[in-house]
Amino acid sequence: MTSSSKIAVRELPLFPLPEVVLFPSRPLPLHIFEFRYRIMMNTILESDRRFGVLMVDPVKGTIANVGCCAEIVHYQRLPDDRMKMLTLGQQRFRVLEYVREKPYRVGLVEWIEDQPPTKDLRPLAAEVQQLLQDVVRLSAKLTEQKIDLPEDLPDLPTELSYWVASNLYGVASEQQSLLEIQDTVARLEREAEILISTRNHLAARSVLKDTFNEMG
Repeated sequence: MTSSSKIAVRELPLFPLPEVVLFPSRPLPLHIFEFRYRIMMNTILESDRRFGVLMVDPVKGTIANVGCCAEIVHYQRLPDDRMKMLTLGQQRFRVLEYVREKPYRVGLVEWIEDQPPTKDLRPLAAEVQQLLQDVVRLSAKLTEQKIDLPEDLPDLPTELSYWVASNLYGVASEQQSLLEIQDTVARLEREAEILISTRNHLAARSVLKDTFNEMG
């Protein structure tokens, strides 16, 4: 089954989370308190420390079919059997079927990857980075706070696309669609659209603020 990563299939314990979308290479801190998930984490810690994170849409009550595998990199047991843990996103997967539901969900999953790029992704990645800079600069001006992009912002286009997607706040459904895209160009292009829209919105607010300040 595992001769090629393209058709690699495995059983994976699944952790559905409301409005949380995990991306490869991105951290996800968790606080585990539900009994069934304490069982799940204890079982995982005895094997390969991996489980799947799936986004739950609280409005529709549906669970996404595409998620991201998380690996436990650090954990701390609390006195009452709860756990705090830091996990890190690994590869993405699609659920083929649910193998069992109790005491926690386990799915048969296949790994998914982006298509190999057909063109140089660096110009598009540079454009997205510039848009990020613009958004951060305008946000800092509006809130009158010092805001900087992290120094360890990923250079590689695919990793950058995951970083941007994971840092979009309050739009879990948009994040989910970005997670499901299997083309780095398409993901970066969609993120450029979102950032342009955000930049224009912030720029308009900034102009208004300046106008009011001048009037004052």
